[in-house]
Amino acid sequence: MKKRYTDEQIIKAIKEHEAGAKVPDICRRLNITSGTFYNWRSKFGGLEVSEAKRLRELETENNKLKRLLADKMLEVEAMKDVISKKW
Repeated sequence: MKKRYTDEQIIKAIKEHEAGAKVPDICRRLNITSGTFYNWRSKFGGLEVSEAKRLRELETENNKLKRLLADKMLEVEAMKDVISKKW
C-alpha cells in the first residue's frame, strides 16, 4: 500500500497546527478529512521525523514477525495432526 503523504509531511502539518494554524485550513490544503488529521496527530503528535521513521520501521518488522509466527503455528498444528493419526 502506497502512502499518499510521507512522515515528514504529516509531522510538518501537525507542527503547523501546534504553531496556531487551523485544522480546517490544513485539511483543505492537504485534501484530507479532519478525522485523518486527528488520527495523524494521535499517532505522530510529539514525534520528530527520525522518531517517526523508526516507528514505521518497527511496525513493519513487527508485522513481518507476526506473519512468521502465524506460519510456524500453522506448521505445528499440521504436524500435530499428522502425528496424532493412527496408521
